[in-house]
Amino acid sequence: MAGELEVSKPLSGLLSGLAQDAFHGHPGITEELLRSQLYPEVPPEEFRPFMAKMKGILKSIASADMDFNQLEAFLTAQTKKQGGITSDQAAVISKFWKSHKTKIRESLMNQSRWDSGLRGLSWRVDGKSQSRHSAQMHTPVAIMELEIGKSGQNVTPDSESVFRAGLWDTAWQARNLNFCVWSLMRSRSPKS
Repeated sequence: MAGELEVSKPLSGLLSGLAQDAFHGHPGITEELLRSQLYPEVPPEEFRPFMAKMKGILKSIASADMDFNQLEAFLTAQTKKQGGITSDQAAVISKFWKSHKTKIRESLMNQSRWDSGLRGLSWRVDGKSQSRHSAQMHTPVAIMELEIGKSGQNVTPDSESVFRAGLWDTAWQARNLNFCVWSLMRSRSPKS
């Protein structure tokens, strides 16, 4: 890259900007803003891959919630990797993570918290009267209805607040229900 990117202050600023955008919900921090403020001498076509690399490293560290031993091992591997980072960059990243880990972790926990709760549950057991396979006919099926919403809200069931699922006796179907509930939770959590 046009000379080696100066390491300490600009990289620390870049990591802070990337963290603000990715973890703290400040979407106004753009690539152009970061480049013009921190690396004005570097052309955009050279800055873009550098920023993407730093963003990827930061997201990897945060998503793994690395402790300091894991961080050092990860950064050492990154310095030995073809097209990786320099040891000076690794030192700045390590210092940044050590001082921002708690805030980033709290932010990620808050983003993953689900404000809605289970307001109601009902279930019944039916006999299956139609099926693609005759062996599945007349087998008992447990039907669950989960009512999801924020506490304190009036109950007005609609397609978003009521989730129905049929449960059968196979492990695959239980995993499928878990996935459906997880998907429903993801779709109702705030978008970042």
